[in-house]
Amino acid sequence: MAAIPPTSESAADTDGAAPVARTAGRRGEWSVIGSLLPYLRPYLGRIAIALAMVVAAKLLNLYVPLALKQLIDRLNIEVTPLMLPVALLLSYGAARIGVTLFTELRQVVFARVMARTSRQVTLQVFRHLHGLSLKFHLARRTGGVARDVERGGSSIADLLDWTIYTIIPVILEVAMVTTVLVWIYDWRYAAITLGTLFAYGLWTFSVTEWRTRYYRASVEADTRANERAVDSLLNYETVKYFNNEEHEARRYDDNLRHLENAQVMSIKTLAVLNLGQSLVVAIGVTAMMWLAASGVVAGDMTVGDLVLVNAYLLQLSAPLFMLGMMYREVKQALTNMERLFDLLDERQDVRDSSDAEVLASSHPTVAFRNVRFGYDPRREILKGIDFEIASGSTVAVVGHSGSGKSTLARLLYRFYDVDAGSIAIDGHDLRALTQASLRGSIAIVPQDTVLFNDSIGYNIRYGRPEAGEDEVVAAARAAHIHDFIVGLPDGYDTPVGERGLKLSGGEKQRVAIARALLKNPSILIFDEATSALDSKSERAIQAELDRLAIGRTTLVIAHRLSTVMDADQILVMDAGRIIERGTHSQLRALDGVYAQMWELQQRQEDAALA
Repeated sequence: MAAIPPTSESAADTDGAAPVARTAGRRGEWSVIGSLLPYLRPYLGRIAIALAMVVAAKLLNLYVPLALKQLIDRLNIEVTPLMLPVALLLSYGAARIGVTLFTELRQVVFARVMARTSRQVTLQVFRHLHGLSLKFHLARRTGGVARDVERGGSSIADLLDWTIYTIIPVILEVAMVTTVLVWIYDWRYAAITLGTLFAYGLWTFSVTEWRTRYYRASVEADTRANERAVDSLLNYETVKYFNNEEHEARRYDDNLRHLENAQVMSIKTLAVLNLGQSLVVAIGVTAMMWLAASGVVAGDMTVGDLVLVNAYLLQLSAPLFMLGMMYREVKQALTNMERLFDLLDERQDVRDSSDAEVLASSHPTVAFRNVRFGYDPRREILKGIDFEIASGSTVAVVGHSGSGKSTLARLLYRFYDVDAGSIAIDGHDLRALTQASLRGSIAIVPQDTVLFNDSIGYNIRYGRPEAGEDEVVAAARAAHIHDFIVGLPDGYDTPVGERGLKLSGGEKQRVAIARALLKNPSILIFDEATSALDSKSERAIQAELDRLAIGRTTLVIAHRLSTVMDADQILVMDAGRIIERGTHSQLRALDGVYAQMWELQQRQEDAALA
């Protein structure tokens, strides 16, 4: 469903269906794993080495009880101190050290794989989010998306960690121990081991599947709570304006209540899972020890054999408990990764074509040809717009709120593709150009300037991040904000706060002008660029903007007609159509809508001065 973007022109230009985020189809767990595999291919060598370390550690771990059995059996007879089995003692100690050594080496080898894979997937999601159209970003909830990315990124490392460190070692250990028990003793030990493992796995998998719904619910509740918290904090001033702190707290607590209930159910069901697992393992261990003790009493087994069976049972019981936790953690990691990869499934509405060209013109001509467009297909905003901005000229668009003026700027930036008609630069349809080269050639001074929570210098330099300090200062001087900045205690390092709220509206707009000046584009868009300035500052800035526009292809969107008097052509829009066009003098002489707007604004200005 289309999302309706806010504009600088009032709700009349942006109403329609309420924005609803599109929900990507839920991936299955195997689909998530399949999507992860390509990221692991470059590290197959490291994975193979890590697996070799796992095998080596398990082989040594298998030898430890065997060495212990032989030690006990040999010490069970009378010996002198000089006849201590030194070799066995040393090999026993070396095996225990080797287990730890290979385990830690495995972690060292595999650490880069986990960290790099998590980083690459998270970065791709971040790039993809920036590549999505404005429609998605106007419908999303920032807190929820950020939480999904955070959880999903960390879950990738968790999944790989549990897979290499737990699943494979447990499988190897069970197989090895079962083989040794059958080889040394008889099939009954293997039958008890495999029976215990089967019962344990059956209980664990069935209960964990049942528990997953509660974990999903807790994840969903956590995401909703985070959305509410971030949304409320971002709108801190609005909350204060209307004295609604308690209202926001109640709404947040409503989300937290859902999270609390989901977490409580998750903990209760975990207790059921752990109890069943302990019962299964206890029965299996008791059966094995009963069998081994009976063998010792009957004289078929030695005390060392009893110790050996007990040691293997201890070795198996810990991994079995880990197996249950592993399955639970893997299911939770896959649930988190589903939400992360669902973001990658969000469709990019605006894409570069395979043969897209790079815009290289320094003096472009922009043409709108019978452009029709609507944010919602049920409501058309632009209805056959047709005009041209010649190279180096300035075209101004004026009209009442809701006429579709700001939509022209969004389409020129190609935040959306037109429904019909075309927009061309030097005869090239925007859809045939790369988005990077198109947007790199345009700079905008918007009406509502939102700044990064960083320094003033950073926000100015954002127009061209590689610019030097002198260029940043020159842009600030041209925007008439340099004197203000150097008068601050921290100068250009002064933080502007969340969304630039530490600056006034006029100061933010001057930063935006300096940012556009620094970019030095071939196409300029002024969307109510001086609306937040007082009359004196507006005249000074307007003169600078006029100078900046010389030689550049410029689109000016304005309410105040006095700011566009010198435009080469003025377009008057109403209800998505151009109803008048011409120069300032021509439109006044026409005595139409423009002339009426001019007279009205002049009377308002005279009244304000009086």
